[in-house]
Amino acid sequence: MPYTGTQLFLIYSGLFFAALVFSLLINSLFMRFAHTLGIREKDQMLVRWSSSSKPAFGGIGFFITFLVCFTLHGVLFPGENSTALRPELLGLLAATALGFLMGLADDAYNTRPLLKFLVQVTCGVILVASGTSIDLFEARWANIALTLFWVVGMMNSINMLDNMDGITTVVSIAILTAATVVMIATDSMDPVYMVLLVGTMASLCGFLFFNWNPSRMFMGDTGSQFLGVVLAFVGIRFFWNAHSPTGEWEPARQVIAPIIVFLLPIADTTAVSINRIMRGSSPFIGGRDHTTHHLSYLGLSDGQVALIFIGLSLVNVFLAYVMCRFIEVWTNLHTLLFVSYILVVFITLFTITHRSKAPA
Repeated sequence: MPYTGTQLFLIYSGLFFAALVFSLLINSLFMRFAHTLGIREKDQMLVRWSSSSKPAFGGIGFFITFLVCFTLHGVLFPGENSTALRPELLGLLAATALGFLMGLADDAYNTRPLLKFLVQVTCGVILVASGTSIDLFEARWANIALTLFWVVGMMNSINMLDNMDGITTVVSIAILTAATVVMIATDSMDPVYMVLLVGTMASLCGFLFFNWNPSRMFMGDTGSQFLGVVLAFVGIRFFWNAHSPTGEWEPARQVIAPIIVFLLPIADTTAVSINRIMRGSSPFIGGRDHTTHHLSYLGLSDGQVALIFIGLSLVNVFLAYVMCRFIEVWTNLHTLLFVSYILVVFITLFTITHRSKAPA
């Protein structure tokens, strides 16, 4: 017998608070035993905004909570165990495990960029092979190429955005919230996805308690690489391949939706890459030249910068809701309005990176 709406609300609410408490407890436990693991202040290759060395345990908590939630689906929804064994979900599990292990190795040993890139490509290949790929072009090879670019790009964007206390955490929560809102608004709630999304959001909220400025813990590459895979999958499943209300093929909506939801990591990575290339330096070498840093150079505190990103993220969640709930037929006017918003946000952030200067 299927659950009623009230029962589902209670199940997902209970799951969220249970995962939140679990995240708080496990991160508290890590803090008690944190001495050297994940702390790399002597590594001259690492450039962090924070001046102090802190444990990078956040990603471990993310992954453990993710695995627990994956297992709990069968308990919360008995009789639907087989739905968690779908190829795309097994592929997600494999890709996140690989991303997690690579991030763990990078936090411990500072792996070579080429190896990191190859592992990221492999994560994309796993997702494609298990049935998760962007469906935009008629040519299969073009869809695969775009999917790999999206997965690798998102894993690097989330990693690059993790440059100031709380930023990546709040942006990731907003993206997962947008996916949840879309499922609810379109009446397409899938219990497996809901359990994974709610559990991951809860683990991020628990981590935010330790990651808000002044932070006591970082997520590290372990967390950013894991989140990069999860968010790339979410982007493909809920935004790139989302069906329009009328079932029509609307490529403009299909492209704009994920850009809106992922606007902040995309804008930050694009602005930083352009600026570094213009200076003749590599986009992949860390530095204190991100949009978040330049907002700080204007005189904002780290907490205020995080609040700005929270505000922008909430606007993006609202726009995603509007797109899926109220726009039945996509028109050129909708394209103009949403593209204008994207350009305003990007140009504003990009301009700030040129108008502000780091203190001497």
